[in-house]
Amino acid sequence: MKEDTKLIAAGRPHRRPHHPVNPPVERASTYLFPTYDDFTEGAKNIVYGRLGTPTHRALEEAVNLLEGGFETRLAPSGLAAVNYALLAFCRAGDQILAADSVYDPVRKFCDGFLKRFGVETIYYDPLVGSDIEALLSPRVKVVLVESPGSLTFEIQDLPAIAAAAHRSGARVVADNTWSAGCFYKPIRLGADVSVQAGTKYLAGHADLLIGTLTSADEATARAVFQTLLQLGSNVSADDAFLTLRGLRTLKTRMARHEETGLKLAKWLGKRAEVERVLHPAFKSCPGHTIFKRDFSGSSGLFSILMKPLAAGQIKAFFNALKIFGVGYSWGGFESLCVHVRPQNNRTAEPWTEAGPVFRLSAGLEDADDLIADLDRALAAMAAAK
Repeated sequence: MKEDTKLIAAGRPHRRPHHPVNPPVERASTYLFPTYDDFTEGAKNIVYGRLGTPTHRALEEAVNLLEGGFETRLAPSGLAAVNYALLAFCRAGDQILAADSVYDPVRKFCDGFLKRFGVETIYYDPLVGSDIEALLSPRVKVVLVESPGSLTFEIQDLPAIAAAAHRSGARVVADNTWSAGCFYKPIRLGADVSVQAGTKYLAGHADLLIGTLTSADEATARAVFQTLLQLGSNVSADDAFLTLRGLRTLKTRMARHEETGLKLAKWLGKRAEVERVLHPAFKSCPGHTIFKRDFSGSSGLFSILMKPLAAGQIKAFFNALKIFGVGYSWGGFESLCVHVRPQNNRTAEPWTEAGPVFRLSAGLEDADDLIADLDRALAAMAAAK
């Protein structure tokens, strides 16, 4: 079956003559076993609610098919998924190499929580490629890749980074949220763990928080599962059900997000107010050549570097938006636009651009209506001079 079909069929076991199309929500803490043998052997790994119910297993099966992994487990958020993956392989005295463009809350976890427990994080230029070899040592246990970067969308050379990391004995964790697993396959390219904030495109409706961790092999999966088990991680069955329901329409939604995102980016690229479009499908985006090699498409999330603006102009732009929402996150049906500040989150490669950066998430609205909204906001920005 092709991937589109797998996402419709996955996690839908037919166990009785009359069954619902969707697996039902199974909420449980305690499971009862009819015999002692059932109790000691477990029933298809369903033993206690915290370890997952059939609802969770159905979602894990579907995401695992999408990512092409050995096993997928769930976490209560995307941030938790990344953090758990780091904790699975690090102990006091170890080092982590993390892309300088990494998601800021993950950076805070590394510089705060992990540092307190004796784990050092070294940030590297996201365009380092095979030159990451110079940063590797026996102390480095994890290389954290985020491709593209959260705010500035650099594409990393994952195959080159993974090859160097594995030669040194380090594991590679890749954040795959931007592609939602549709346009990019980190495990196929060498990652040991592919994580997603299922909050975004997988769920697709901006109404829940969930994360996924897909392991490439059995040993990695065991380490990830033991970490989740020992930390007491749990996801509600309702959130797992809603994410699985969102997954059924993922490929259709992603095609629309991609189409609208490209149309907005092309229009913005022609505007005099815009210095540069930071969209991986555009030559102006760092790592575009690698994007063409490793990705099969693009999502609806990108940034624009504006020409220098006064604070009043930035405020006027955002206050004039009527369709675009001003809010965090992305990947839902609604379009969003936020002012981001890459200069606050860089140490290896400082961000020195003069103009502000606006990040846009193209939703499922009509693209022409979104363009009209941006046109109105840019006019308000100009009038605020």
